[in-house]
Amino acid sequence: MRRTKKAKLSSVQIIALGFLIMIGLGTALLMLPISSRDPGGASFGDALFTATSASCVTGLVPQDTGTYWTTFGQTVIILLIQVGGLGFMSIATLFLLLLRRRLGLRQREVVVDSISYNQLGGFVPFLRLVFLGTLLAEGLGAALLSIRFVGQYGWGRGIYLGVWHSVSAFCNAGFDLMGPHTGPYSSFTAYAGDPLVSLTVCALILVGGLGFLVWDDLARNRLRWRRYRLQTKVVLVMTALLTAGGGLLFFLLERNNLGAGRPLGEQILSALFDAVTPRTAGFNSTDTGALSAGSLLLTIAFMFIGGSPGSTAGGIKTTTIFVILLHTFSGIRRDQSANAFGRSIGDGALKKATAVLFTNLLLALAGAVAICAIQPLELSAVLFETFSAIGTAGMTTGI
Repeated sequence: MRRTKKAKLSSVQIIALGFLIMIGLGTALLMLPISSRDPGGASFGDALFTATSASCVTGLVPQDTGTYWTTFGQTVIILLIQVGGLGFMSIATLFLLLLRRRLGLRQREVVVDSISYNQLGGFVPFLRLVFLGTLLAEGLGAALLSIRFVGQYGWGRGIYLGVWHSVSAFCNAGFDLMGPHTGPYSSFTAYAGDPLVSLTVCALILVGGLGFLVWDDLARNRLRWRRYRLQTKVVLVMTALLTAGGGLLFFLLERNNLGAGRPLGEQILSALFDAVTPRTAGFNSTDTGALSAGSLLLTIAFMFIGGSPGSTAGGIKTTTIFVILLHTFSGIRRDQSANAFGRSIGDGALKKATAVLFTNLLLALAGAVAICAIQPLELSAVLFETFSAIGTAGMTTGI
């Protein structure tokens, strides 16, 4: 008799299946009458879109989160964001560890793939670092945001908004609850000149977007630059360049547009926010639809790049664009090899980087073509939406 082999799902298939289950569960919960303020409950389309956006920490929404969803619905959304940001396999592993259950080799392989860790050994202490670091970052962010919100909306509402937005910012999700207070889809436009809110949100986005492997390296080696992994050095350099350089470009592009007539300090703060949030966070402190053409193009580029590997951020990743640029400049100079920080970056890394780049680029362009074929919308606005979606940025011009 022939022995039939049981089909064995790969790690990638398990992760994909887990996301589908999470999206399905989120959709069902959001369709309950207690989840929305719409009589009869949310439609299947709105619930599915919102659950998908929250699980993939994107931030694009068909309904304003603060005004359409009830407290129960908002709780479902923030839980989907937290699980999606950290990875559902990581959360499941945490519960197993709390129950003192031993993990088999197969479970370890799936978790390692889900968090982009590079080895099977030592990942339990690494997971502890991830969860403790997340708790510390979100807790500190919630405390700082609550200082502002409590003074405006009272203790209960203020703390709720502080915790909710801290989780959303750290997970680079871009969902907000400011609709009932400052108008639907307003995000943080009312706080454009508020250093406490703007800088706290920016810090949470950057910390969440660095990547858990970078956290581990920084925790182990402190400020000893020479001991950092190559990935850590690339991530830190690219993050600094994109933040500082992007902030300067946004300041120059918008000084005679949205910045006209505003105090210099507020212009600088808004430019910094505009440079940080497109890298998959999705909040905005200025009217995105009113940005100049140059700023919209720069925002698209930043949404496409995104954050770093193994982080809560999306996009093609800072390391991908670094490898491509490094090999491009090496080719222009006709160097024999591409080197960075005393290390050679081989052709294998370039092949992976170009595959990621062109796969995401083709998907974004195909999405734009499909939307333009269905609806008579402006091409620039459609491109903005599709690059926002593929980069899980969550920004929109309003279409």
